[in-house]
Amino acid sequence: MEILLEELYKTDISLEKFHFRKLFLDEKSYQINGITQSGKTKVVKNYLLGLKKSSYLYVDCNDLRIDKEGLSEALTHFCTKNAIQTVVLDNYTPEIKSIHVAQLILCCETHYELDFLTTLKLYPLDYEEFLSYEHKYDSTALNHFFKLGGFPSMHKISADERALYLQKMLKNALSGIELDILIFCTKMMAQKISPYSIYERLKQTQKISKDKLYAAFDALSAKGYIHQLLKVNHPKAVRKVYLCDISLKSALTIEKQFSKLFENMIYLELLKSGKEAFYDDGIDFYLPSHDEIILGMPFADERTLFKKMENIEAFLFTYQIKKVTVVTMSTEGSMSHPLSHVEMVPFDIWALGD
Repeated sequence: MEILLEELYKTDISLEKFHFRKLFLDEKSYQINGITQSGKTKVVKNYLLGLKKSSYLYVDCNDLRIDKEGLSEALTHFCTKNAIQTVVLDNYTPEIKSIHVAQLILCCETHYELDFLTTLKLYPLDYEEFLSYEHKYDSTALNHFFKLGGFPSMHKISADERALYLQKMLKNALSGIELDILIFCTKMMAQKISPYSIYERLKQTQKISKDKLYAAFDALSAKGYIHQLLKVNHPKAVRKVYLCDISLKSALTIEKQFSKLFENMIYLELLKSGKEAFYDDGIDFYLPSHDEIILGMPFADERTLFKKMENIEAFLFTYQIKKVTVVTMSTEGSMSHPLSHVEMVPFDIWALGD
């Protein structure tokens, strides 16, 4: 392993133009978690390029030449001998023992309980990050976002190859049962589904163990390929399921459900901003810390909004909602209501707001 480490140490890191991400690295040690193709490698390489070349070592643990046991034994000695301060283990697995250096950065899908590392979560691009890839910000940007989604690599893939590219990416990253679950969740995007209902559906077409399906569902959630939203004040109620990125909808199913896709977009923006949210009957997102609810109504007008407000007045009163934000495709406006301030905001303006 000494020879391979020497080769990796001498090799210059290559990185094409780096685009703005909302994840900042300093001299601390980190565990960076994120699904495949979320941008973990580019973030760490961009950081390393700001350091002195002789002070760091970057190792991709997926390199077939690496013997993980041998790497664990050789790494500490190699770093001491070469006065290496920063080590990045990309695609890290726990078979590789931790090493003692000034700064250690691990990149992996699965989160490992390592208290000496600061955990950072990297999601696919949010809308603001996506705009850094656009040549100009105009009315076409949101349409591009709908087509490409948040995976940075999609900007280099031609339109006729995008679906197959994503399918291949997911096949490489997930087990067979995980992929089957993800495909089912894609069809049920932004709807209430339980692991049991998935089991009941999939067992009709394949032999499947309930325990294995539950474990695979939990793994997909833990890694961040799917996300679950709790019902307010009902933690045991069936949760709504959202996808890690809207691009999976067209890649894994031919069904067109624009309103659900739009709701999923809103959810991801809330998730990436760290805002705690819940759902309720007739309520897309309730933000208790803001006394606010958010409704996804892409083609709302005053008439449909008035009817919607009538249907949710009990919720507004019960939870003392001060603000109702209706996220639309392009409609702007406000509406007078005795209980809450009601405002219609286009998605691109809302997503770039505070």
